[in-house]
Amino acid sequence: MTRVVRLEKTGNPEVLKLQKVKLEKPGPEEVLIEHKAIGLNYIDTYHRSGLYPLKLPSGIGGEGSGIIKEIGTQVKDFSVGDNVCYSGGILGSYSTERNYSIKNLVKIPKGIDFEIAATLMTKGLTTFYLLHKTYPVSSSEIILFHAAAGGVGQIFCQWAKSLGCKVIGTVGSDDKVATAKKNGCDFVINYSKENFAKKVLEITKGKGVPVVYDGVGKNTFEGSIECLKIRGMMVSFGNASGPLGNIDVKKMIQPKGLFFTRPAMGQYLGTKDEIKEGADKLFEKIMSGQVKIKIFNKYKLDDVVQAHKDLEARKIIGPAILKP
Repeated sequence: MTRVVRLEKTGNPEVLKLQKVKLEKPGPEEVLIEHKAIGLNYIDTYHRSGLYPLKLPSGIGGEGSGIIKEIGTQVKDFSVGDNVCYSGGILGSYSTERNYSIKNLVKIPKGIDFEIAATLMTKGLTTFYLLHKTYPVSSSEIILFHAAAGGVGQIFCQWAKSLGCKVIGTVGSDDKVATAKKNGCDFVINYSKENFAKKVLEITKGKGVPVVYDGVGKNTFEGSIECLKIRGMMVSFGNASGPLGNIDVKKMIQPKGLFFTRPAMGQYLGTKDEIKEGADKLFEKIMSGQVKIKIFNKYKLDDVVQAHKDLEARKIIGPAILKP
């Protein structure tokens, strides 16, 4: 029997229930994956809480890695025994095994283990589209990234440095400053103590930055607008401190002719070719050593409730996984 974490209702971490189910055979364009590691992502808490509504009952988790145990009748590019990883598609990675569509599936290159692969796809592909698609950065640009010590932040800051950017990172506490610096930030600001917008304008000699990448949301939005230069871009891609309210275009956007965007993975990684492009770039960064991944914590699938409590308490500093 397969062990699966299910949501019968949304709410606090205790609504996550581990159940035993019998899997059907994989569909024609699906494979059966035996999970070796499962990615933990902050977006999982949005699904669980109901901030991002799901049709219930539902599985949870969008990222994992493992070995193909069975293939559907129309699968051509994958074989039994392949090491694979994925992000996106139908939720359900919080499980010992699952059937999964080959659309979002990629093979893991030799030299990358299951645990690293399980943390890469969501955070790494998010970094890919932010830096290369949403606002394609140029070498020597000074850019601002919020929550620089978090899971996405640690990958993003290393990747941005490899492209020649100067990175200003913000963190929420002093104990995260060293982590942000270690992962490539040229400047680190503790926004719980300092006015980060004022500090950014000091660093840029009053010019501001061309782009702000903001996964924090409510608490950083107004400051982010303040420290953008004329025709700068506000990239809002998360809600860690709460969702944004209504945006006053006349007050916030018009005065500097700013651009505002709310990107998501599905808009940039909606086809097999797009996913392959992103995954190839991502694996290249890992294999070259330009982006290094260190697993911060590993939880057993049985401890999923505690894992979500730690996610929401901001105790997880860096990539973390569930072990089936």
